[in-house]
Amino acid sequence: MAQLRKIVEPFTEVNVSPSGPGKLAVTAFVQMDPYREGSQTGIALDGSGSMSALYGARSAGSPSSVFGKSSAAVNQISPVAQKVCAYLARKLDADGGTSVIYWATGAGGSQVQVVGDLTADQAETHTFGPPKDFGSGTQLLPAVRYFADKFASAPFGFYVFVTDGELHDLDEVKRYSKQLAQEIAARKRNPMKLILIGIGPDVNEKQMAELDDLDTGTEVDLWDHKLAAELRTLEQIFAEVVDRNARVADRGRVLDATGAVVKDYSDTGVPAFLSFEIPSTSAYFTLEVMGNVIHQGLGDSANVPTSQMTGNSDVTPPRGTPATAKPAAKPADPTPAKKTAPLPGTGILQEPTKEELNFNFDFEKPEEKK
Repeated sequence: MAQLRKIVEPFTEVNVSPSGPGKLAVTAFVQMDPYREGSQTGIALDGSGSMSALYGARSAGSPSSVFGKSSAAVNQISPVAQKVCAYLARKLDADGGTSVIYWATGAGGSQVQVVGDLTADQAETHTFGPPKDFGSGTQLLPAVRYFADKFASAPFGFYVFVTDGELHDLDEVKRYSKQLAQEIAARKRNPMKLILIGIGPDVNEKQMAELDDLDTGTEVDLWDHKLAAELRTLEQIFAEVVDRNARVADRGRVLDATGAVVKDYSDTGVPAFLSFEIPSTSAYFTLEVMGNVIHQGLGDSANVPTSQMTGNSDVTPPRGTPATAKPAAKPADPTPAKKTAPLPGTGILQEPTKEELNFNFDFEKPEEKK
């Protein structure tokens, strides 16, 4: 199944795959707040040596200034982590604190460094600098196990893993992921969602897609992946967590490029999760809903007409159920590193606006001064 890179609002994810002779199977997620009751959340930042430049760290082998001035090091990870961590804590986490760790640290990149739990307000002012000990490899499995074990009793788990490169233990992660999915399917373990976010020019998207499309022998869809440079809104990260039974409009329909109806939601209402088949000759599909005509390509190079939006304030699909009041804090982690005092300078911050959430994750370094 191919996850499209070029999507239009209000979709946060669109997937296309062959489905029999002359047919394509399409799934599309409509933007909603991804709330799940009782959720526990975590964000894991790649701490391998290849990440040093993205953290703005100067390596021991950096050229001497005698060879000329270089541009100031820029921490490109911290702004990403601040926004994602704050969103997780504010929108998803049952007790308002997201667990933060570094992974792929230490010898062989097999260690995990625990930072602690951050509230949304703390995350927005916290500097996510480099780990204490950059790893000499990139092993993801210890981080996945950390969250799976720590929050084994949580009704739902949502964990984001930020990385810049290639995983060195992909086969081990696949095996463990299949085990998790089978336990979830058998109701021996509560459900969870794992998201890989690739940042920087050296991301191995092929590996990320392999995990995303992993056949676990069950209906459990454990992994999803996103490229930071292609994210339009934060909600895109959480596309597959929305309540698939939620309704975003009373009626609507999906048409192929010729105008033929392929799915009619007049009686059922338009769900947050669309699933339908369409002729493989169709370059795009059209969603007609609440006076809007929304055209979405079925390929990233498809020639697609401009969508026609009514501009009515009632057009925006309703958000998911807002989080209820939360207890003050999570139980303390047994490890000393878990205990985090309130960060200095944190205060009551305004809820981020829609405009503030529409940002580009692909932070660029300033041009080198001549």
